[in-house]
Amino acid sequence: MSDVYELAVSVDLRDELSETESAELRWHLGIGPQPERLSVVTEFPIVVEDEAGEPVIENEPRPLLAGSGAARRIGGVLGSALAGRADLPWKGWSLTSRQEIHPDDFDRVGELLCWLAERVHDTHRHGDDVVSIGHLRFHESLTPEVIEVANGRITWPA
Repeated sequence: MSDVYELAVSVDLRDELSETESAELRWHLGIGPQPERLSVVTEFPIVVEDEAGEPVIENEPRPLLAGSGAARRIGGVLGSALAGRADLPWKGWSLTSRQEIHPDDFDRVGELLCWLAERVHDTHRHGDDVVSIGHLRFHESLTPEVIEVANGRITWPA
């Protein structure tokens, strides 16, 4: 059995992303090159063996929402997009991403989603500054569950 989940994120971001933040976000979405310096999610620990065969932790950055093409387990297509909203009433950016993720990736993806939640348009906020940032569905389930960010912390469905 596989612990694969469908992650769906669709949010509108305020028009306050710096060029550096925008570049890193594009990299995470798989639509831009990796920036020289990461500031949104900075740690990507991975355990490898050194020359003596001992485990060591290295930092191996990778984009978090960059899956594309046919999904292996959840059906449909994976992908991410970022579009400017210059000609719309709410200026800023519209972001959509549909990905397959494993619980091992929840911490890193959660960091990125918390960062996004700080920048969403007010229409995504509800009571007590809670942000509905997306949906998560176990690949064998029919019903997705809401993912919320409150007080800078993400709540993953059980």
